[in-house]
Amino acid sequence: MSRSHWTAWPSREALSRAGLTRARRMLAGAVRAAVIAILLWTAVTQRNVADLAIVAAPVGLLACAATAWGFMRTTLEHRLGASLGLLATLMLIAAGAQQIGFVGPAVVLWCGCAVSALERMPLAAAVPATAVSLTGFALLNDDAWPTTAVVAVGLCLSGYVLRLDAEARGTAQRLLVQERAARTAEAESAALAERSRIAREIHDVLAHSLSAQLVHLEAARLLIERGADRDQILERVVAARGMARDGLVETRQALSALRGEMTPLEDFLRELVASSDGTSLAVEGERRPLSAEASQAVRRVAQEALTNVRKHAPGAKAVMRLEYRPGEVALEVRDSGASRPHEELTVSGAGYGLLGMRERAELLGGTLDAAPYEEGFVVRLKVPL
Repeated sequence: MSRSHWTAWPSREALSRAGLTRARRMLAGAVRAAVIAILLWTAVTQRNVADLAIVAAPVGLLACAATAWGFMRTTLEHRLGASLGLLATLMLIAAGAQQIGFVGPAVVLWCGCAVSALERMPLAAAVPATAVSLTGFALLNDDAWPTTAVVAVGLCLSGYVLRLDAEARGTAQRLLVQERAARTAEAESAALAERSRIAREIHDVLAHSLSAQLVHLEAARLLIERGADRDQILERVVAARGMARDGLVETRQALSALRGEMTPLEDFLRELVASSDGTSLAVEGERRPLSAEASQAVRRVAQEALTNVRKHAPGAKAVMRLEYRPGEVALEVRDSGASRPHEELTVSGAGYGLLGMRERAELLGGTLDAAPYEEGFVVRLKVPL
């Protein structure tokens, strides 16, 4: 045995009653009741003691109970000095009972001290205390020495087995507490992740829509102040209304996604392509289910990419390709050519939206690239399944 094994206390979980089943509690209570009954019976039936000793026996019994309770508390608190003092008190009471003729109670106390020391104290202190207790028992016992030796060994084994059993129970209690803490932390982490996902959805849906509406409404206000004609002002107002309508549609889609009511990804992309003139869709690879986060990322990038095509390459043809790969899904949106220079696309409205999509992809362990391609522009997204 290592040095730490000799000096280590049994854990507090092992020494406490936490985790005890009802059956074990009942068994422990029955053992205590039996010990008390033996002490009372032997004290009452003892005939070779003085009358004064019989009268004082209840006081001694109460002292034993109080001292034993104190020993249980101090060992639970890992107070070695107090525990040794209380154990020594119990041994003194046992020696006193032996001197005045209470042999039965003395035997019970000597044996109880030996077992309790091995069960509840560091072995470095328990072994000497058990040796003293068993010596007192051996001097008191009038059986043959082989019988006394067998009983002493049995008491040692009983104390050590109780110690091992308590340690096993204490280890199980600690593991249970750790498992509960891990489950609580996991639940809190999942809740935080879900809140972050909701926050990203709200931001992706509303931030772009509201900011675009504000731009158009502010332009309409400036046109009114400058006395512009009605058609110019109406154009801005109609554009703001269109942004509001699109934002409302996207908000409903986001709420459906958060409730787990999303349409299949391919169906969503087909509807999206159908609403965009000159856009085609190709789906490749074996279709597999995606996580909610990955599916939302693909949907958002597809929406953002087609919005950029409409804004910066009106009339251009666009090709959308969804490919299921081993361990990931890839989306590519490529247009045939912009009516404005490519540099303008990277600094106008698409830049902020693609930045948000890139952050979303990176949070999922994926990537998003957007760059000029031949005469047009291409957006490529890869996210794990």
